[in-house]
Amino acid sequence: MPTLTERIAAGDRRALATLISRIEQDDPEAREILGRMHSRTGRAMVVGITGAPGTGKSALVAALARILRKGTAGQPPRTVGIIAIDPTSPYSGGAILGDRVRMRDLAGDDGVFIRSMASRGHLGGLARSTDSTVRALDAAGFEAILIETVGVGQDEIDIARQAGTVIVVETPGLGDDIQALKAGILEIADILVVNKADLPGAETATGSLRAMLGLVDTGQSGWQPPILQTVALTGQGMEELAGAVYRHRDHLRRTGEGERREQERAETDLMGRLRDRLFERWQATGRRELAEMARKIAARECSPEEAVDRLLG
Repeated sequence: MPTLTERIAAGDRRALATLISRIEQDDPEAREILGRMHSRTGRAMVVGITGAPGTGKSALVAALARILRKGTAGQPPRTVGIIAIDPTSPYSGGAILGDRVRMRDLAGDDGVFIRSMASRGHLGGLARSTDSTVRALDAAGFEAILIETVGVGQDEIDIARQAGTVIVVETPGLGDDIQALKAGILEIADILVVNKADLPGAETATGSLRAMLGLVDTGQSGWQPPILQTVALTGQGMEELAGAVYRHRDHLRRTGEGERREQERAETDLMGRLRDRLFERWQATGRRELAEMARKIAARECSPEEAVDRLLG
């Protein structure tokens, strides 16, 4: 019987879904499988879509997936993997996982794989297992991977470490919310999109973003983020958006910026994995010491700084 790795390589969707479920459960076998598949990763075009709730991110992801599937801007049709991160309830720990409903028109396409994931309280707009899921989709042969973040606001910058191209979505009618956007969310934007551009105020929103972008240091990459207007539900502006995504991909390759980002991503991911693994190992053997030190801190017998030094010692 073929192994899970062989089934995934052969295009078995159920096997891929099983692997992702095991990734979410932090199954050691999933780690081993990802390790064996790692040499087949690094080929997919990874695009992150972020922005405030209500900007139409899910509709934009679905529309962009359709454009990539049929081919555009002189590019051939691409297979597309979609990772849709949904917020987790602080009460039940469950997630709505509504993006599958909003993208149901893509469900019958064999060239599209959609996976909804719960954030499980992880800050930064992504789920903890997003990176491993991207690698799984990449190794399975998907040529484009779209990641839709939770949509929690200004602190949603983890996507910049995960995606090669980041699309920040705004919409008319946010009023002062656009003015209140801090540099953090704009600094990660490779492409800015004013979605729902058929609503009043689209030009005002575009002008506000253009003015704010002029105040942000875009770094030494030489890329000036374009500001595009779209109506995702009708497809208006989506060809232009796909073209901008491909132009940014080409820019990353031509300037070496993509290679630099990839190494930075790998370093950040490695540090995170080391931190998690070391903490898990320490927790397994040091719970009693932790409880005792917590008691001493509460009793003012030692300071938190002293406790950390003693525990590490």
